[in-house]
Amino acid sequence: MRTIFLFLVVLMLQTGCSQENKTKMPIVDFKQEMLDNAILVDVRTPEEFSAGHLENAENINWYDDDFSDRFKTVDKNKTIYLYCKMGGRSAKAQEKLKSLGFTNVVNLEGGYDAVKANN
Repeated sequence: MRTIFLFLVVLMLQTGCSQENKTKMPIVDFKQEMLDNAILVDVRTPEEFSAGHLENAENINWYDDDFSDRFKTVDKNKTIYLYCKMGGRSAKAQEKLKSLGFTNVVNLEGGYDAVKANN
């Protein structure tokens, strides 16, 4: 009985950790293959975006008044990967999208600066 209890506790901990990891990941771990059923959104300004961005990223500026409206046509169950310069704006955008009912929003931590530093 004790073994079963320990097994269930370990299983619950692993499940909880894996769900937590789905909300964030280091941007340097992101792979283009992850976009098979997902979208990649750069929430930086158009000027920052034009200076360099990840392949296949769509630019939706966090500071634009129509930020939320730009997601109206996106399936709320689709995975959305977000990034910005360092991670602050994408974290705010993630919270905003969650409040709008999106269920699979992943903040790519470290932002574009981490990508540049890794190259």
